[in-house]
Amino acid sequence: MDYGHPLHFGTFITPTNAEPHGAVALAVLSEELGYDLVAFQDHPYQPRFHDTWTLLSYVAAVTTRIQLAPNVLNLPLRPVPVIARSAASLDLLSDGRFNLGLGAGAFWDAIEAMGGRRLSPGQAVDALSEAIDLIRGIWDPGDRTPLHGGRYDTVRGAKRGPVPAHAIPIWVGAYKPRMLGITGAKADGWLPSLGRMESADLREANARIDDAADRAGRAPADVRRLLNISGREGVKRLADLALVHGFSTFIVGSDDGAFLRSFAEETAPRVREIVEEGRRAGPRG
Repeated sequence: MDYGHPLHFGTFITPTNAEPHGAVALAVLSEELGYDLVAFQDHPYQPRFHDTWTLLSYVAAVTTRIQLAPNVLNLPLRPVPVIARSAASLDLLSDGRFNLGLGAGAFWDAIEAMGGRRLSPGQAVDALSEAIDLIRGIWDPGDRTPLHGGRYDTVRGAKRGPVPAHAIPIWVGAYKPRMLGITGAKADGWLPSLGRMESADLREANARIDDAADRAGRAPADVRRLLNISGREGVKRLADLALVHGFSTFIVGSDDGAFLRSFAEETAPRVREIVEEGRRAGPRG
């Protein structure tokens, strides 16, 4: 299964604040090494971490080419209209380099301790679906009708805008059936972690996303498949994930600059070569 997207590689850096500029230095190194994307997890209740929005903004200011993303943004602790405007602002300031990864939330005790609202799993999924619609509505000032929220976002006549510098893709961290369905119906990308899934899970999840996309009148290829990896899976395994399971963006989770260098200089080119050869040979799965 191959959805035809160009092959990209990114880094997934811990936003630790023990050495305040450490994560920034790794992001700058990622750009120097030719990675396409740098991403940071978002856990606002964790005092050992920088605030992810602040870190992304700082990294945007000290880089020029590399794409940026939260991996993934903690939706229950951030007002949805503010997410939309913050995303548009950072996209404008970075010349179109921002991508919005969204998560429905986890660690509810910690979320509630920070003033967030505790939701059931079903409510969290509903809130994420509603949030995607509202965010896209705020990015569309061409629609002159006042914005109104739903059950979870009590927006009453909020104004639209600004327009981002580019069509910001929304990537969803999803594992369970309803979230996968929302990903297929509404999102621009699926962003799971390989450590939480087996090959059979990947096949089933892809099928659910494809079916939901079809039902929504979209092409399955409208949903890019991204994957958080350790970087130690091996060249053949990564090539299979691309050619058989359709993943086209691999995000390496490491804070080791030497390892990120070796992956960029040795592993990524070999994976790219095998994938290009496989695509020329035709479908494998």
